[in-house]
Amino acid sequence: MFPEHNQPSIPNSQLDGRAIIFCAPSGSGKTTIVKHLLSIDHRLAFSVSACTRAQRANEEHGKDYYFLSHNDFKQRIANKEFLEYEEVYGGNFYGTLKTEIDRIWSLGKAVLFDVDVEGGLNIKTYFGNKALAVFVKPPSVEALEERLHFRSTETEETLRMRVDKAVHELVYENKFEHVLVNNVLDEALEEAERLVNEFLKR
Repeated sequence: MFPEHNQPSIPNSQLDGRAIIFCAPSGSGKTTIVKHLLSIDHRLAFSVSACTRAQRANEEHGKDYYFLSHNDFKQRIANKEFLEYEEVYGGNFYGTLKTEIDRIWSLGKAVLFDVDVEGGLNIKTYFGNKALAVFVKPPSVEALEERLHFRSTETEETLRMRVDKAVHELVYENKFEHVLVNNVLDEALEEAERLVNEFLKR
């Protein structure tokens, strides 16, 4: 969903106003790539998404996600507080708060998004030529399923839901300017660095 919204605050430097979007089916490795970029490039700041799913033991509120109740999330939708949001995986909501964009722009940095495919397309549409949109693709659906098994965070039911959703999302790769195949991780990280550097030098 892409609700009506007011513009976030006007950016005040060359970098704030830029958006770098890494999208992928779950298990493709986009979060590993995003964390690597954040660790080496001070020009970037991570956009923390809001969600209604249960918080995992290794996750921190405000760092990994803003964990909201369903009622709180729906109230924020009604208040038009989201840049974009969607409902996934049996009733859970995920979205990008406009206040999060303002927070990053106030630091004079470019926003780095780690989102699923539908959210990424919505953000790409919103930012237009101020956005770099990268689709991270697994070498195969079988490889993606193995990675999800290895994470050990899914039940058989949710694993199957994620794989089915991934198969659907892979058809959207041609809507992105760049497709990054994450087969050999070191090569994928190097390519991600190159794409980001070229974009921020424009």
